[in-house]
Amino acid sequence: MKKFFKISGIIIASIIILVAVALLYINYKGIPYYTVEKIDYTAISTAESVERGRKLVTFLCANCHLNRETGKLTGKRMVDAPPEFGVIYSKNITQDKTYGIGDWTDGELLYLLRTGIKKNGEYAPPYMAKLPHMADEDMNAIISFLRSDNRMVTADPNPDIESSPSLLTKILCRVAFKPLPMPTGKIEMPDSTNAVENGRYLAYNLECFSCHSADFKTNDFLDPSLSKGFFGGGNKPLDLEGRVKLTPNLTPDKETGIGTWTKNDFVQAVKYGRVKGQKALTYPMIP
Repeated sequence: MKKFFKISGIIIASIIILVAVALLYINYKGIPYYTVEKIDYTAISTAESVERGRKLVTFLCANCHLNRETGKLTGKRMVDAPPEFGVIYSKNITQDKTYGIGDWTDGELLYLLRTGIKKNGEYAPPYMAKLPHMADEDMNAIISFLRSDNRMVTADPNPDIESSPSLLTKILCRVAFKPLPMPTGKIEMPDSTNAVENGRYLAYNLECFSCHSADFKTNDFLDPSLSKGFFGGGNKPLDLEGRVKLTPNLTPDKETGIGTWTKNDFVQAVKYGRVKGQKALTYPMIP
């Protein structure tokens, strides 16, 4: 019996040491790097694509990248990021060639937005949006806007502040969240006359599910419907004062969700930030 306990103790101690070594290695190595695939792609810019891109970037990117001091997408401290991710700063994505994305090709931007891999091979952690299902036309619109003369994206030499990702973030980037595959075929826009399909497209690609599912750490970007607590709310982003703001349930449940809402109720909430006539939306949800 003593021999059994001795052997068991050695095995347990060995496992603990191996785990500790693995954690030290992950913490030291940081966010992983991957091979970058060269994409031959040039965005086709029109007045319509730039305007569509402005709307998409305002919704998808500005909340994280818009610096109120510069009035541009020069990056900032992401105070709404859950503290378990570490101290996070978004990047300068203006057209500055030194500090922004001015020297990125359209193909490199497309590859980042689709897969999550930057031009230097570094993986963009899970708090950056990835767009594996967005239609090619909308991807073109986003890149067209980033190349436009809109003041939000014109070159600004505002240096990035490096993030300090937590050990948890580093582990997630190696275990749970990996680069997404580039689409193998063309992704078409949804049928605009089909309200359900169009709504699904927007809810997935504007990342509504990401905040309104149970936890950022368990979101599934390839199949959002597999995210834990899909649209059931309960996620824990922070407001500008560091207070937890539980995201609401957006399922049709009549008691805890929006099952009793009318179409007008939904429009008033999303577009104007008002629920039953009262101001209801606060940061990080912006109408």
